[in-house]
Amino acid sequence: MAGGAQLRTGAELHALVERLYPICRSITGDGVRQTLDIIGEHIPLERHEVPTGTQVLDWTIPQEWNIRDAYVAAPSGERVIDFRESNLHVVGYSVPVSERMPLSELREHLHTLPDQPSWVPYRTSYYAPAWGFCLAQEKLDALPDGEYDVVIDSTLADGSLTYGEHVVPGRVTDEVIVSCHVCHPSLANDNLAGIAVAISLAQQLALTQPHYTYRFLFMPGTIGSITWLARNSSRIEKIKHGVVLACAGDPGPLTYKKSRRDDAEIDRVVQHVLRSREHKVVDFSPYGYDERQFCSPGFNLGVGSLTRTPYAGYPEYHTSADNPGFVSPAAMEDTLGALRDAFGVLDRNRRYVNLSPYGEPQLGKRGLYSSLGGRSDAKEAQMAMLWVLSLSDGDHSLLDIAERAGLPFDIVDVAARALHDAGLVKE
Repeated sequence: MAGGAQLRTGAELHALVERLYPICRSITGDGVRQTLDIIGEHIPLERHEVPTGTQVLDWTIPQEWNIRDAYVAAPSGERVIDFRESNLHVVGYSVPVSERMPLSELREHLHTLPDQPSWVPYRTSYYAPAWGFCLAQEKLDALPDGEYDVVIDSTLADGSLTYGEHVVPGRVTDEVIVSCHVCHPSLANDNLAGIAVAISLAQQLALTQPHYTYRFLFMPGTIGSITWLARNSSRIEKIKHGVVLACAGDPGPLTYKKSRRDDAEIDRVVQHVLRSREHKVVDFSPYGYDERQFCSPGFNLGVGSLTRTPYAGYPEYHTSADNPGFVSPAAMEDTLGALRDAFGVLDRNRRYVNLSPYGEPQLGKRGLYSSLGGRSDAKEAQMAMLWVLSLSDGDHSLLDIAERAGLPFDIVDVAARALHDAGLVKE
């Protein structure tokens, strides 16, 4: 059952993005927990807390970072940079600061985008003690000389890294993973849109009886997937397919990044589904989102990445311009539909064996031709049956047949089911 508040429309997906947008998230801390609390209102989540200092593969869980307030006050006392206005104003993982300093010294800790003077950049310093503020270049240009009060009310202390899992049980225990990151602060496309799409997809799958078991992972980027892999070594052999979901709501076309394997079943399925949509397909690269962890040589899982415009491919990426106005309900619905269609193919992509392989069996006497009636796709359906009989040798999947025949997968699947019911093929 799909519990919790349902996300059925693009408008509902977008409303969730708006709700999550103000939360200050990082790779650890209360912002991640608050985000998982909201996700848990829609789908049941199993939460995991991994203590600071835990060794996870070649990495170590860092100290937990939390922040209450931060600002820079001008000589007049006015807050000219204020964390309360936007959590992007503070460099993520900034150490505590309470100092007074001249503007010349403060400038060394300020980050802007000179080419986009009205936007605030997103910056972090996860694994090195540092502090800083981000602001619009036009704001920096307007600051007067003088002494500034600088305050970052944050803590770095032993705690834990938090992530959540949701499982949709299938008819088999082989798994498909869907992973999205929950570590970015106020960035709507990267990756709040992905979170919203993943929740809705999980809810829709739970209303069906999927073949595979679907495991949804809501984790901080990089260190989160490394942690999950380190803690689930016994489960790796069950992972048959996967998609890393990010940047799911921008106006660009869908982009699929293939797995390291290059021809994993998920690669072929997603490309087959995207043929009917505006899209791009790119080869695997060890730079990007968490697909690079799942596809690392020791694991080499069949996990690709689905985005609209990929990371760093749009000017708004990692800036204050990646706000709820940048993502659209229609784009999120389109991303959701593509994933739903892909998993629909993946779930039905069987291999069959022809039980009457010597000559062509008589389809008419079994009512297979007459059952097509005057359907406009009767010719395609007839060809699909012939192709299924021809290639059902236990080696060719239905997707193989659809691609070889140049026919829609759905028609090939219906043909295979009809032949199965007539006793002419078996799985």
